[in-house]
Amino acid sequence: MFDTKLISADSHVDEPLELWQDRLPTHLRHKAPHIEVRDGKRLMIQDGMRPKKMAMGSDEKTDEDRLREQGRVQGWDVEYRLNAQDIDGVGAEVVYPGTFGLEMACSPDPEFQGQVARVYNDWAMELFGDRRDRFAMAALIPVIDIPWACGEMRRVAELDMGSFFLPSVVDPPYNRPEYKPIWDTVEETRVPLNFHISSGRDPRVERGPGGAIINYIMGALVDGIELLVYLCSSGVLMDHPSMKFVIVESGAGWLAWELHAMDEAYQKHHMYTRPKLDMLPSEYFIRQGYVTFGDDPVALTTLDYYGPDHLLWGNDYPHHEGTWPHSREVVEKQFTGFGEETKRKIVRENAAALYGFGLS
Repeated sequence: MFDTKLISADSHVDEPLELWQDRLPTHLRHKAPHIEVRDGKRLMIQDGMRPKKMAMGSDEKTDEDRLREQGRVQGWDVEYRLNAQDIDGVGAEVVYPGTFGLEMACSPDPEFQGQVARVYNDWAMELFGDRRDRFAMAALIPVIDIPWACGEMRRVAELDMGSFFLPSVVDPPYNRPEYKPIWDTVEETRVPLNFHISSGRDPRVERGPGGAIINYIMGALVDGIELLVYLCSSGVLMDHPSMKFVIVESGAGWLAWELHAMDEAYQKHHMYTRPKLDMLPSEYFIRQGYVTFGDDPVALTTLDYYGPDHLLWGNDYPHHEGTWPHSREVVEKQFTGFGEETKRKIVRENAAALYGFGLS
């Protein structure tokens, strides 16, 4: 059994609904997530998203027991969280927002996006800021207002939150020149740049038969595949060689195939490609990129193609699709037949170096 602490490069904290009602400007609070009952159905309502059907029950309890339970389930009871991660063998983690933080960029309102990001980033610092040995926070950075985004990136870099989190799906896409100030700011601040899947659009792309599975693949996991080719083929990484980026919660079983396919496309369609790159697309990823996974043994079968320096592991705490509280067993099963050095890099050392965690 692996006997040193794991580092989760993909964890979450689910924001309490009260956060937005307490801290957003009054004129924006109706756009934040809140519960409404319509035609006998309990729905989550928020700006830019179709209503979500919620389980029936009371949302009127405000006693201390309810708040304590909510904080534990949603991950913002810090002491409980530390103990839970200790049980799972996790000694440090990169913490992303919860569902609303992922979906916030679906709103078309730049003011709302900016205010939500500022509220979340300040709240995350209040929760986790004095435990930088255990937490690197992924600061929420909407890009609908690029000058504002660059200012917020500089602000949170000064706070040492740990990383930036940009939406994975944007319009226009990231190969457009208007995003250059974003990439310049990443290089200026030397802060890792993260793109978590299922952010920036409603992931519920299908309502018909098979929708739950189709949405998981097409509305979420495909985000990583699309994002990687945009960054590697457009000149973004060529022009910003010190920018480190991470594609989060996409799994990694697709990675070797995409690296090969991008290079094949560049070589066989070279007469059409713009811009002309100074390396193959895959080489930019090897120089600057990372992908996270939790339980994806397929990714490890292609490890020889890109090496162990570009994978990060995460347990997705406290979300149900993650590996908590069985992460050590999952890690051991996936890494059967691999050497200790490879295992340590992927489940600990790569993340420690990228996000500034100590290895004590």
